[in-house]
Amino acid sequence: MDVKQIYKDYEELKNQNISITGRVRSNRVGKAVSFITLNDGTSINDLQIVYKETISNFESAKLARVSSIVEITGQIIVTPDKPQPFEIAASNIVLLDQAVEDYPLQKKEHSLEFLREIAQLRARTKTFSAIFRIRSAAAFAIHSFFQKRNFVYVNTPIITSNDAEGAGEIFAVVTENNEHKLTSDFFDKKANLTVSGQLNGEAFAQAFRKIYTFGPTFRAENSNTSKHAAEFWMIEPEVAFADLDEIILLIKDMLKFIMSYLLDNYIDEINFLTEQNNKELLSRLKSIVDTDFATITYSDAVGLLQNAIKNGHNFEDNDITFGTDLKTEHERYLCEEILKQPVFVTNYPGDIKAFYMKQNSDGKTVAAVDMLVPGIGELIGGSQREDDYQKLMERSKKFNINTNDLEWYLELRKFGYYKSSGFGLGFERLVMYLTGTQNIRDVIPYPRTPKNLLF
Repeated sequence: MDVKQIYKDYEELKNQNISITGRVRSNRVGKAVSFITLNDGTSINDLQIVYKETISNFESAKLARVSSIVEITGQIIVTPDKPQPFEIAASNIVLLDQAVEDYPLQKKEHSLEFLREIAQLRARTKTFSAIFRIRSAAAFAIHSFFQKRNFVYVNTPIITSNDAEGAGEIFAVVTENNEHKLTSDFFDKKANLTVSGQLNGEAFAQAFRKIYTFGPTFRAENSNTSKHAAEFWMIEPEVAFADLDEIILLIKDMLKFIMSYLLDNYIDEINFLTEQNNKELLSRLKSIVDTDFATITYSDAVGLLQNAIKNGHNFEDNDITFGTDLKTEHERYLCEEILKQPVFVTNYPGDIKAFYMKQNSDGKTVAAVDMLVPGIGELIGGSQREDDYQKLMERSKKFNINTNDLEWYLELRKFGYYKSSGFGLGFERLVMYLTGTQNIRDVIPYPRTPKNLLF
């Protein structure tokens, strides 16, 4: 039996004998009564074990240190007049493995910075137990959402020759021989770790109509901000024959599905993180489910921000004109202060967006969308893809894209393309939003950042 099942069924199990194996969180030895706090990893909730000198193996039980593994046999006692709904009156405690005395997680609270240095242990804390359980549940919800809608899950290449975003901040793939010499001739061409599965996903969307990717991506961006990591996961759906409006609706439906699933199934973790990380977390998640989203154009967004400046608001960057790549402070002000709700911003200037986005009839903007949410700013970015071969070629050259390496992608437009749309969602950024966590390093089990490869 495990902790999760006991919490679910304790009313039916009361006064029955059970057996459970778990890890000691604390062991308070008293004169008459002693208490062990136990957890086996299946629930954020702990078990309170009550034991006395009369139990079997009392002498070894009282010596069990924090993080030791014990097997408890005892009876479930319902305790409606106490903070916990029930406790276990132990009849036998077997010390299966004694942890060392200097186990590093002794205090009730540790700083997040300290816990990053012992990433192999931090999942044992309540905070990270909640974060990584929600990460797992969110991944399940994402797969469930797309599978229920008949999307095909596509595993796109991790090693590739293209840079879908044109950013140039990529990890090169090389080989090492027995003399420790590095060469790049394995593929007989430049190879790198992928920054996006989108381009490959577009090809599969033309075969299956609706596909999604969910896999690791990499950026060699030498940045130590709270939002950047060298290795992260991306969800990238692609829908053939769909325009931008259809993708906006898909984004909205997906987010509402994820939030509803978590609120229905992981409310204990959400309540804990609301208390621990962000007092507004629970209400923020409920608002995604219960409220509609606004939609404005980029031009309107710039106008709203300019009016805010005229009315006395000061941003760190007040230089906001058409063509400005909006900063996080601008995005958050739009959805937190002006519109007071999540917002889709559409039709960005083509010069600040990727080469593959469809050009609008005005000749200046592209059919792009960013979804902005309170507390974070941009959460999701998407677009309708350029379906005109000649225009895509011109955009590629303008952005210095190597058209020879991307010939397979460009020529999709010659083989019956019509139109296609999709979006990208950084999974870690979503988990930050779902858990109220401020640093991306704290939502990845083993974060990879500049000068950091500890595990």
